[in-house]
Amino acid sequence: MNMVRSTGVGVRAWEADPEGQEPEPKAAPTVQLSGPVMVVDDEPMVRKSLASAIERIGAEVVTAADGEEALRKFRDLHNPLIFTDVRMPKLDGLALLRSVKSLVPQTTVALITGYGTQELVEQAFQEGASYVLTKPFTFAEVSRILSDTLASQGSGAWHRRLILTESPRMESLLALARRVGRTEASVLIQGETGTGKEMLARFIHDASPRSSGPFVAVNCCALPENLVESELFGHERGAFTGAVGRRAGRFEVASGGTLVLDEVSEIPLPVQAKLLRVLQEHEVHRVGTSHPMKVDVRVIAISNRDLRREVQAGRFRQDLFYRLNVVNLVLPPLRERVGDIPLLCRHFLQKYAVAYGSRAESFAADAMARLLSHSWPGNVRELENAVQGATIFCADREITADRLVLDGLSAESAPVGPTVVDMEKDLILSTLKRLNGNRTHTAKALGVSVRTIRNRLREYRLTGASELVS
Repeated sequence: MNMVRSTGVGVRAWEADPEGQEPEPKAAPTVQLSGPVMVVDDEPMVRKSLASAIERIGAEVVTAADGEEALRKFRDLHNPLIFTDVRMPKLDGLALLRSVKSLVPQTTVALITGYGTQELVEQAFQEGASYVLTKPFTFAEVSRILSDTLASQGSGAWHRRLILTESPRMESLLALARRVGRTEASVLIQGETGTGKEMLARFIHDASPRSSGPFVAVNCCALPENLVESELFGHERGAFTGAVGRRAGRFEVASGGTLVLDEVSEIPLPVQAKLLRVLQEHEVHRVGTSHPMKVDVRVIAISNRDLRREVQAGRFRQDLFYRLNVVNLVLPPLRERVGDIPLLCRHFLQKYAVAYGSRAESFAADAMARLLSHSWPGNVRELENAVQGATIFCADREITADRLVLDGLSAESAPVGPTVVDMEKDLILSTLKRLNGNRTHTAKALGVSVRTIRNRLREYRLTGASELVS
């Protein structure tokens, strides 16, 4: 059943509760991480810049210069969240990830790399990484990871999410999703882009007896067509060119939990037939072997296309559609739940004001009127990006209409936060200012050479970054 928390008059924050009990409404607790965030990087400037950014958000930070130092500290601290570079001396990021997961499996690990190849990303997730950040990443990405970790700890499960709404239609949908969560039925979630389909899938997982098992989401649209079968079902060494070793597929990784097939309509027809067999027989055949392997997986399919029309057009198997469509949940677009816009705006404003140290705390009447009248083609995702951008550019306590960028704005083109390069620049210039422009003292305070400071300042001078650069 759901846990209902009072967040304002008529407002409910829906949270899946697999225990099946309905407690009395109560105020949301203040959530704190169970220990300091760890930042691991062999480059002192990157390490200090990222640590400084996390401290600005309000979390305690401990740092390490390599994997071995990080592992020693982790054994004492059991850090709930670790940001680690991949390429490091002594013990690299992947090895650190494996060691940490063997000690405390629920630890959230974000790998940082300047060489984000598909192979590396796949290996990272297979080893248990929760996130992979490719340089230059943004302050907003760091803030989101910290926020997600806070939310998961506060709820007692590592992937639990709150869904905020005061829409009767959404409340009915969430009540149905909660009931469905207690069953083993396959679910098809449909809705426009940005409506929160994966969040609803997580809600169902959290409401299920499988909530303590893995939650694995696969973006089928992002899988190369010739590797879809291998990604889903795994492969044996030598099964095809490039298969240098045995690999478990997503069904195996998700065994005991929930597998989400996002954009399921993009799976090629030949693989759809094999997927149907897996759903019927509860066993997979890795590519390159005829031996079946039993899997215990609950499948949730997601699509922003009308799968009935895809079936009629011959692009999706009818028998697979019926197998997936045991329960059909359709998320309404934001324009059909306008009453949730003020609630969501306040939520996103609070989130990003804390992340960016902004003074903004409310919306002016003209800004809210514009938000309410916008059509929101990108739905909740577009709304979040619009509020994020407005928070970045607002220097006052109130966000006015001129701070909103809406017309023609897509979820993908919305403003993003500062990159790690920006964080580094802020750290250098603020330290330089604090030490009255003394480069030697600045270098010593940051643990880098004077030459590094001199080179960075030369770069900033070319862009006119600050009077301290001269």
